[in-house]
Amino acid sequence: MTWRVDVITLFPEAIGGYASTSVLGRARERGSWALRTFDPREATDDVHRTVDDTPYGGGAGMVLLADPIVRTVEAHPDLVRPLIALTPSGRPFDDAWARELATGPGVTLLCGRYEGFDQRALDLVADEEMSVGDFVLAGGELAALCVIEAVVRLLPGALGNDASPAEETFADGLLEYPQYTKPATYRGREVPEVLRSGDHAAIARWRRAQALARTLERRPDLIARRGGLRDEERRLLAAHGLLAGLDTNG
Repeated sequence: MTWRVDVITLFPEAIGGYASTSVLGRARERGSWALRTFDPREATDDVHRTVDDTPYGGGAGMVLLADPIVRTVEAHPDLVRPLIALTPSGRPFDDAWARELATGPGVTLLCGRYEGFDQRALDLVADEEMSVGDFVLAGGELAALCVIEAVVRLLPGALGNDASPAEETFADGLLEYPQYTKPATYRGREVPEVLRSGDHAAIARWRRAQALARTLERRPDLIARRGGLRDEERRLLAAHGLLAGLDTNG
């Protein structure tokens, strides 16, 4: 089954352009996923194709009208569900949510713009709200592309190597270990000897230890979310000389 994304956006060309490049483009060519875009301007009746207006109660900026959004959804009853509105106040998007979406038929993403949506549009058509981070963008298109790429990479056959997503950052609640490629020496910096040893078991242990150490240093909240370090993980860090200077109490 092809995973499908429907995007409701005032800038369909922004979505379509990026979705035709690199990983996303190749995965679309393989049939791993499909994309449709819908412009709320097409659901307007006035000559100016108006999609926004000033906010009730005053304030700077413009607010997206409810009617063009609601009419867009109603005109396309085959939009894939869930329909998720991209807003700064939504539930934070993470790898677990991406994996959840990857197991379903697809998703419809509603992109905001200006000062946001008339709340009634969200009340009437959105199943949920999603945030890609604690910052504000000019619109939801970049957020939508982040979500699409994060999920598409998890789809069978999308990357050409289904093992890749299982080894990357956040796959086990950890940041990814450091990566190296040729040459073995660059400006006096050496690739770790273990990676050139051919000992795959030793390499796996080294990578696991590095992932644990990097996560403890940079994102201790991820370790805490996993319930702290396990005894075998402490032993692994100690065996690689990585315990010193790290806070392992999380």
